Amino acid sequence: MNVSTLSIGDELMYGEVIDTNAAAIATRLYACGLKVRQHLAVGDAEAEIVAAIQSLAAASDAVIVSGGLGPTIDDITARAAAKATDDRLVMNDEALAHLRGVAGKLGGPLHPHNERQALLPAAATLIPNPAGTACGFILTRGCCSLFFLPGVPGEMTRMLEETILPALRQRPGGGRCLRTGVLKVLGPSEAEVDALLSDLADPGTGVSLAYGVTFPEIFVKIRVEGEIAEDVAATLARTRERARQRLGESVYAEDDETMDSVLAGLFRGKAVTLSLAESCTGGLVAKRITDIPGSSAYFLAGVVSYANAAKSSVLGVSPELLAEKGAVSAEVATAMAHGVRRLSGSDIALAVTGIAGPEGGTPDKPVGTVYIAMATPTDCRTKLFHFHGSREEIRTITAFMAMDWLRTYLHSL
Repeated sequence: MNVSTLSIGDELMYGEVIDTNAAAIATRLYACGLKVRQHLAVGDAEAEIVAAIQSLAAASDAVIVSGGLGPTIDDITARAAAKATDDRLVMNDEALAHLRGVAGKLGGPLHPHNERQALLPAAATLIPNPAGTACGFILTRGCCSLFFLPGVPGEMTRMLEETILPALRQRPGGGRCLRTGVLKVLGPSEAEVDALLSDLADPGTGVSLAYGVTFPEIFVKIRVEGEIAEDVAATLARTRERARQRLGESVYAEDDETMDSVLAGLFRGKAVTLSLAESCTGGLVAKRITDIPGSSAYFLAGVVSYANAAKSSVLGVSPELLAEKGAVSAEVATAMAHGVRRLSGSDIALAVTGIAGPEGGTPDKPVGTVYIAMATPTDCRTKLFHFHGSREEIRTITAFMAMDWLRTYLHSL
């Protein structure tokens, strides 16, 4: 089945509101085995709405429209829908009764402007709205079913779930089995990942690959489509395992997992404790660690030793060492890790010091120079990194790399 979506509203076109409705509709359709083939967004201009409805209807079996069903002067979707389907607007008694019922529950009479929400195309079949004032409605144009929903996300989602998805499932071609597995990768570039995996795509078995980048992560999306759920699940499992083998330890999480949640699971499983000493990241690693509920079971302490004085007075880093080697150095990172481990009594201590920029770099230590040190019961190791990007990007990737080092270390225990 060919399904399209249309979002309506000037606020979308001006960038004032993010179109979360389109994403929510596509996600729910995909879970039901249906794909959105085309998506359009238009402003509150009647001619543009009419043209968009007619264009999508000509190329689709179903179109899901959201927005423009409110009581204000710019809510013109119903009027445009009537023009697009060669219909006329009439006062819909059922919709008017619903509006009066909502007003009564709120303890007052129906405002005259709200009555506009009951002016609907004569051929419309109502979609109940249990969470708001604006009823949705269904029209047809040719062989295409047109579903009109309010733009309020909570109302739209509920009406989609309760009315539209059940109707689409009952139609011929109303859903194949679609499954997606996600591998989250840190380290190699998108091109390198594609070179390793591209041959896994196989139209014959319904396997396709897609990639997404959210700095500094790469998401590998393995999609499988078929008629039989068990076969699709087995194909996805086989393809996922082949991809993992090729990507090795650069895969740090799958599906809904995050670096934070994976690391939390490892700390709980290994029954070891952690402390942190952060400079250039300003507590970012500690924030991500403590964002996970229950992290107090393994995270003992974090020190943001931003100034040299704090490195000395709190962590015990020698002022002479700071003067000789500089705050951004392997030696100082090592001393910070030992200091916070000694201070907290943790099993593992991680220290971060670097130059996030945009100022402060030198020819010997340019912006993006970062040292990360890890002190354990047996030794202390330090790694040097040279990162690139904005201040925010350098801090973000530093936190990721620090947490990823913890991940690989805990796996080795």
